[in-house]
Amino acid sequence: MKTLFILFDSLNRSALSCYGGQISTPHFDRLASRSAVFENHFAGSLPCMPARRDMQTGRLNFLHRSWGPLEPFDDSFASQMKSAGVYNHLVSDHYHYFEDGGATYHTRYSTWDFIRGQESDPHIAMVEPPLERFKQSYHPLQFEETRDGHRLQGMINRTAVKDEADFPVVKCIDSALRFLHQNHRAENWFLQMETFDPHEPFTAPPEWQIRDTGYSGPVLDWPRYKQVEESEAEIAELRENYAALVRFCDAQLGRLLAAFDYLELWRDTAIVLTTDHGFLLSEHNWWAKNQMPFYNEVAHIPLMIYHPVLHQDAGCRIVALTQTIDLMPTFLEFHKLQVSSNVTGQSLLPLLTGQVENIRQIALYGIFGGAINATDGRYTYFRYPAEMDHKDLFEYTLMPMHNRSLFEVRELTAAELYRGFSFTKGAPVLQIPALKDAKRSPRQGSFAQTQTCLYDLQADPAQSHPFRDHKIETNLMKLMRAEMTLHEAPEEVYLRFDLR
Repeated sequence: MKTLFILFDSLNRSALSCYGGQISTPHFDRLASRSAVFENHFAGSLPCMPARRDMQTGRLNFLHRSWGPLEPFDDSFASQMKSAGVYNHLVSDHYHYFEDGGATYHTRYSTWDFIRGQESDPHIAMVEPPLERFKQSYHPLQFEETRDGHRLQGMINRTAVKDEADFPVVKCIDSALRFLHQNHRAENWFLQMETFDPHEPFTAPPEWQIRDTGYSGPVLDWPRYKQVEESEAEIAELRENYAALVRFCDAQLGRLLAAFDYLELWRDTAIVLTTDHGFLLSEHNWWAKNQMPFYNEVAHIPLMIYHPVLHQDAGCRIVALTQTIDLMPTFLEFHKLQVSSNVTGQSLLPLLTGQVENIRQIALYGIFGGAINATDGRYTYFRYPAEMDHKDLFEYTLMPMHNRSLFEVRELTAAELYRGFSFTKGAPVLQIPALKDAKRSPRQGSFAQTQTCLYDLQADPAQSHPFRDHKIETNLMKLMRAEMTLHEAPEEVYLRFDLR
């Protein structure tokens, strides 16, 4: 068996024409026409690396800790494949793999290729950047003159992009194509082609921006993680820049599909395409992710699966509720490997073969320290604690790292050794109080609109009219508790959310 796993970052479901989106994406559509297209696929742990830990381990991690590495006790699909003799290769420009909070992921693969230069990747060394030129070139909301944030490094990195071949997404596809051309006759491999795009900044060659937004100011393609304060023209410019980057990603996907044609890989190679999460583009008066409620623009994500043996179902739509944690057991089953009892996700293969119609009643999703969110496919439920600043909040880990830094000593001084969980395989873990001002993403206290509420997706698909209903909430809370029990949520999480 051979598998190509294509992972885009921040790819909105609504951006793809095969999902009814307004952006023309002919190559995504082409893949969808040969694939099973999942209609109710949801994220799990958020954002970037927590989502990837879910994908690797097949279980939710946001109930126990924030952004962090793969732990010594984690059963990752990459390490299992490598141990079983399935050659797996990672191609990625996602620089978070090479920061403190992601540094154990890429080494689980047989080999990897890291493409430099995305966003604030500390790649281009420039001691004295041309700040005045940057100030003239970039919108004030986007310009940054100190290295305390990360936008200055982003501007520096962009000085190395001179033509289309210099864009990291192009280099990622180039690398993946080299792998396919060199190894297409080999058997038993897994290729993960992962690109940071269309994550912000929304940078693409100018010819991919096709709609006149009425904006005539300096570069504006990197929204801040906050509520909307831009003018209508600025909003339109940001949205069109995202659309341009999606079109550019679509063209790059087309290069991969052309290789599948030329190398006749459709005969024996599966393709799985998805994302980690979506991105708010001014909907609900918000940009980005993390701080606001996890509306469907963020949580409801695309998934397409092509399997060479199941091609007779090309173009079918699967309406069953699925989520990110289901990918790991699916990959293992594709390659006829055993799925660990610690995995809480469900293989999607029975859905693909028509053996079952459903694999779960509810999907939980969220970010550490925020709401516990849930959907049963009909309703979405955002449940917040009565007190967001409740002190009984702990991180459980053997590897105390935030996304860009180690845990500070002051965080560790109150740490205790906890007996562990069944999925830690007998290893105790550190129980570390989650300080409000710790360098995690997002900081505690930065959450907005923290009121528990329901949305009826049938009557209100845009999630514009929140409501409360005791009977519906009681049923959803019952399902949430069952899922939390399956994941061995710490006792304080039940108490925090009044779910006992």
